[in-house]
Amino acid sequence: MLVVEDEEALADAVAVGLRAEGFDVDVVHDGNDGLWRAREFPYGAIVLDILLPGANGYQVCRTLRSEGNWTPILMLTAKSGEWDETEALDTGADDFLTKPFSFPVLVARLRALQRRLHGGAPVHEIGSLRLDPSGRTCSRRGKPVALTPREFALLEALARKPSTVRRKTELLDEVWGADYRGDGNVVEVYVRYLRNKIDAPFAIHTIETVRGVGYRLVPDE
Repeated sequence: MLVVEDEEALADAVAVGLRAEGFDVDVVHDGNDGLWRAREFPYGAIVLDILLPGANGYQVCRTLRSEGNWTPILMLTAKSGEWDETEALDTGADDFLTKPFSFPVLVARLRALQRRLHGGAPVHEIGSLRLDPSGRTCSRRGKPVALTPREFALLEALARKPSTVRRKTELLDEVWGADYRGDGNVVEVYVRYLRNKIDAPFAIHTIETVRGVGYRLVPDE
């Protein structure tokens, strides 16, 4: 669980409470720090304040969604009113809670988000590779494989259509977002990262390059 909240006393209190409920919790107090952590680590959910230094909560949420990161987000704000809630949901938040809030309600909302996520996404099994989008977990031959959110999103895009060639442009749109204007070679870079994690340690080759077209994920067994 990631808590992004600039009121340090509130953030610490929320973290203590969530840990008592059995959650692993990281806390940051700046929107840019929250965005970086959400990109680099596979959290089960994000508690995200709107009024933050650096990038505000709307910007953080919008950026993550445009990059294909669908970690459940519950937004917190001292503001109230239907327009704030509408903007939060329109940027991609899954739920909204106005300060001051009841801590049991916060926990209940977070558990509901996780149940919704775990109930709606199929597990992908391609040979010895197992990818669980609900739990954001990956394993090969029963051994856990740690992936960053971006690596996970790319692997999931390939796993949704196993043995089918996915064009690089498709993968860019799906994983990095249609508004991405960076170097298209980023796909090759992340394919290499994935191969180093899910193929090389097991002496197999399941992410195939189709020259001039794209990539496909094939079963090893």
